[in-house]
Amino acid sequence: MATKIVRVHITGRVQGVWYRGWTVQEAQRADLNGWVRNHSDGSVEALFAGLEDSVDAMIEACRQGPPSAQVADVVVEPFEGPLTPGFRQLPTV
Repeated sequence: MATKIVRVHITGRVQGVWYRGWTVQEAQRADLNGWVRNHSDGSVEALFAGLEDSVDAMIEACRQGPPSAQVADVVVEPFEGPLTPGFRQLPTV
């Protein structure tokens, strides 16, 4: 099965609602590699790498997010670059 790496930018009410923690939990459950972090503009950015079906399912899950989130938009772009194993939360940028 093919692998896929994407960078995802999520906007809306996605900070202060456990979006990053939820993303880590869901990505680890899906056996994805990558990271998630807040941006100072109130958005969330994530990098997902893994089996294509798992990455696609995670992107769809991000459109909903955790129960308290109100996602306005999810922009997905391909990513090429170095990646460390595992999925983690990074500091805000």
